[in-house]
Amino acid sequence: MRRGITATALVAALALAATACGSDDEAGGGKSSGELSGTVTWWDTSNVGSEDKVFKKLAEGFEKQHPKVDVKYVNVPFGEAQNKFKNAAQAGDGAPDVIRSEVAWTPEFADLGYLAPLDGTAALKDQDDFLKQAVASTKYQDKTFAVPQVIDSMGVFYNKKMFEKAGVEPPKDLGELKTVAEKIKAKTGKTGLYLRGDDPYYFLSFLYGEGGDLVDAAGKTVTVDNAQGVKAFKAVKDLVDSGTAKTDASDGWENMMQSFKDGDVAMMINGPWAVADTLTGKEFADKANLGVATVPSGSAAQGAAQGGHNLAVYAGSKNLDASYAFVEYMTSVDAQTTAAGELNLLPTRTSVYAKKEAVNSEIVGFFKPVVETAVERPWIPEGGSLFAPLGVEYTKVLTGQTTPEKAAKATGDSYRKLLKGWK
Repeated sequence: MRRGITATALVAALALAATACGSDDEAGGGKSSGELSGTVTWWDTSNVGSEDKVFKKLAEGFEKQHPKVDVKYVNVPFGEAQNKFKNAAQAGDGAPDVIRSEVAWTPEFADLGYLAPLDGTAALKDQDDFLKQAVASTKYQDKTFAVPQVIDSMGVFYNKKMFEKAGVEPPKDLGELKTVAEKIKAKTGKTGLYLRGDDPYYFLSFLYGEGGDLVDAAGKTVTVDNAQGVKAFKAVKDLVDSGTAKTDASDGWENMMQSFKDGDVAMMINGPWAVADTLTGKEFADKANLGVATVPSGSAAQGAAQGGHNLAVYAGSKNLDASYAFVEYMTSVDAQTTAAGELNLLPTRTSVYAKKEAVNSEIVGFFKPVVETAVERPWIPEGGSLFAPLGVEYTKVLTGQTTPEKAAKATGDSYRKLLKGWK
């Protein structure tokens, strides 16, 4: 799951007026004499320079199958897409026909009435083939509002040559992580870990590792500020204070990726979405130099968050038939096989894992069992909004602007204001 890439794709925003979508007359169409036609505008939020190329090519394949359909591809920066879609949908002008929705956004968009129900439409095909954990985020109030495109989790990416030079193995817990980092520093002069400091998704593995969680949805209780939450904030602060990890409060993605690709750090915590970009780095001209291991466990467990992306259809689209067909095509066995083979992304369809492209991918093979045991986030309408207050406090802890105790309390207080009536 790609998180918060900065505005390298900002040009997409300038194209919205020209390409946005289902509300203009040109986008009308749908079926003509039984044949799909018209315009389908798709907002893609994938990585620019790697993932976007593959997804754009796949979309062009849909046009070849349906010559009278024009797919308007727009890459919208991930960090802007959630609010941009909500603003456009609320205004009834400029929203796309199809959006690539981060898993936590789907129930929120559905609750607001911005998504078209997909049950009984062409968008859903061979539903039993989808992984159960991938389907969970597509449901809201017993209806289906999206189709899972990719699923993911987190792991430790490491530089095998650097590890060999330092004589170390991937760390199994936070204690070993500090020891490994010390040896790497002594043998290579490099920092052990780059810990992304501007995105709270990267904090979740530490929170789950200490036995904590953001909220207890079933009990309608905020839990981020309990003792486990405080321990998680202390754990990440200790990694930075001890010199085990370096961090950055801005441009975290770009700085983390460049540091790892250039060999300035030996490890980073990341997911399958980062593989294609990682392999463009000088340290990984030999792809075999990239190692992947499980996220180090905390004091309570080995915790990795479940992430991913769904494809959803805008309720106000004027070309629903073609939009449903496009979603089915982009989540099909063939499309997911291509994504697994070219991008090492994890399929949401069980059958794709038997395809040679997935079988031959070391990354897919590694992350499949990780995903199966990953911790699901709460699939509530407010789920996507829980990251903003957490992100503020996470960054402040890593940069020494607040204490773990104050950060946990401030996050909990923000959650209770957001989640009316929760304890």
